[in-house]
Amino acid sequence: MASEYKRIEGCIAAYISGNYFNVVEIGIGRNPDVAVWCHEAGLRVRATDIREPSSTSGVETRRDDVFCPDLPWYAGADLVYAVRPGVEMVPALITLARTLQCDLLVYHLGDEVYLDGGERIECGVRLHRYCRASKRS
Repeated sequence: MASEYKRIEGCIAAYISGNYFNVVEIGIGRNPDVAVWCHEAGLRVRATDIREPSSTSGVETRRDDVFCPDLPWYAGADLVYAVRPGVEMVPALITLARTLQCDLLVYHLGDEVYLDGGERIECGVRLHRYCRASKRS
């Protein structure tokens, strides 16, 4: 089972690193694999969690609450993403991405989706893009 999770994280990281430059993972918890692989691919990576995240090499981490985010810390992100967030977090993630004017990608647990599921992206796993930046540099 662990190898399946690593395959999932690998697919997510490959898609993100091929399409973005400055990313923030929300809810990193104890699984930093996507963030680490994105950093190793040359991206600027930041990550937050409601609990103090573990120090992760090459990834800027901090405790933050997506329901009341410290907006200046997210400045410059072209992507906010979450891996297996609780579906109740998705509205706050959408609000954050819209405020930052960046994309939002979510990898849901199982068949869980929010509303219509947003734009579906097949990259070896199914990602859901709930926000797309109005402009990309």
